[in-house]
Amino acid sequence: MKLELRRHDDSPARQPAAGGARGLNMLLSYAGWRESNFAQQLPPLLNPLGIDCFHAGSGVEATRVISEKKIHIAVVDLGMPMDEASSNRQPAGPRVLQVLRRLEQPPPTIVVRPHEPARRTNGRILSEALREGAFTVLERPVGVESMLEVLQKVVRRHYLNHWPAA
Repeated sequence: MKLELRRHDDSPARQPAAGGARGLNMLLSYAGWRESNFAQQLPPLLNPLGIDCFHAGSGVEATRVISEKKIHIAVVDLGMPMDEASSNRQPAGPRVLQVLRRLEQPPPTIVVRPHEPARRTNGRILSEALREGAFTVLERPVGVESMLEVLQKVVRRHYLNHWPAA
């Protein structure tokens, strides 16, 4: 799949914007166990297009990235722990969604949820994620092609096929 994006100033995607800023920052979180996952596969595909990917393996890391960078698209894995170093493995995804929603300009957010066979749990997770402003909810495992399709829809709908100017 080819992801077609353009900057607001119509400069070529590979060229940094004025002042060295690249234009679009994406938060990527992943709490799954697979070694080859979308969070590892996306940066090499998106960086040449001028999209900077910032990884977060915990709620603490995600909150730090959100406070330090302007995030234009967020991928939030609901199953990520609050803190990787501690024994507290409580899922931090819902908390990160709340932090994103409270931003002055909340970014479009793609929620990744763990596979859960219970329908009641899935319905509750879906409704909570949508209430927190999720653009869409994907179930793990998420293939890189599926994620690229959703990212293209986000850019098309929220950024009118152009990513934000620096």
